[in-house]
Amino acid sequence: MKRRDLLKGAAALPLLAQTMLGNTTTRSKLIKPKRLSPGDKVGVIAPASGITPETWDRAIKNIEGLGFKPEVGKYARGIRSFLSGTDEERLHDLHWAFSDTSIKAVWCVRGGGGAPRLLPAIDFGLIRRNPKVFIGFSDITALHVAIYQNCGLVTFHGPVGTSTYSDYTKMHVMNVLTNPSAPYNIDISPVNAASTSPYYHSETLVKGRGRGRLIGGNLSLLAALAGTKYALGDLKGKILFIEDIGEPPYRIDRMLTQLRQSANLRELAGIALGVFDDTGPTAAANAQPVIDVFRDRLGDLGVPLSYGLSFGHIRDNMTIPYGIEAEFDADKLSLTLLEPAVT
Repeated sequence: MKRRDLLKGAAALPLLAQTMLGNTTTRSKLIKPKRLSPGDKVGVIAPASGITPETWDRAIKNIEGLGFKPEVGKYARGIRSFLSGTDEERLHDLHWAFSDTSIKAVWCVRGGGGAPRLLPAIDFGLIRRNPKVFIGFSDITALHVAIYQNCGLVTFHGPVGTSTYSDYTKMHVMNVLTNPSAPYNIDISPVNAASTSPYYHSETLVKGRGRGRLIGGNLSLLAALAGTKYALGDLKGKILFIEDIGEPPYRIDRMLTQLRQSANLRELAGIALGVFDDTGPTAAANAQPVIDVFRDRLGDLGVPLSYGLSFGHIRDNMTIPYGIEAEFDADKLSLTLLEPAVT
């Protein structure tokens, strides 16, 4: 073999390693979508699970109540087992919402399951050429991670169409998307702070403050992406936010262990935990052990850590821009956005 062929092969090794081990870097240029205005048309899609016609009515009223004009994707109202449609149908609506220039935002109607199935076929170039607000949470975490890693686009971990738009939820989603300011502080919801449920009891597990870009989402999805090319990328200096619902302590322990063994969590600038609510019959019995799991699995990392910030599968749900610079204060249980997330 000629020397230049060897050099070509050696030069290709880093790219090959990245392909095999997953995307470990994020595009250097951060892309911010344009801010929303009253009357803007938003595309409503169901890239994961479907919902009933009655729930659709509520979702449309929710979005209209924010002052926007919802336009539902062609296949979004479908139901196919636990999904809203085939992979091709759900992907069609995602691409439609980003490519239609009259649509200013892409609003996911719910999470559920199935979003990771779309990742290999997503046209990230299309999304990069047509940046706009993309919002949702839960199973939508897979799309947040993949879009940020492959496009550098700031997306929004926030309420889906079917969420309860309480005063707290509505205030933060509108401030972040339509009336941005910096610094912008997001404290724990007074309603959540007053809750008697042990799951809403906030606690500083490791004192300190950290500053960095926000990444994260639903724990089940972050664990499911670990080891794939869609896994969380470079964690150095990032603030990781995590939430989930209905998961017993042993499963939370397992997923956190998977994250620890697949990524260097010690490089993080901080870990902000949301409310891991559980409405099942064993909720009261599991509440304290859940806190113990977080303390055991994350408390030794040497990074600021606190539990109970107001985000996740809960009524009062803050909107977290994925990828922007923020400061996390574990002592004060607060998150401060240091830059606007929209232009």
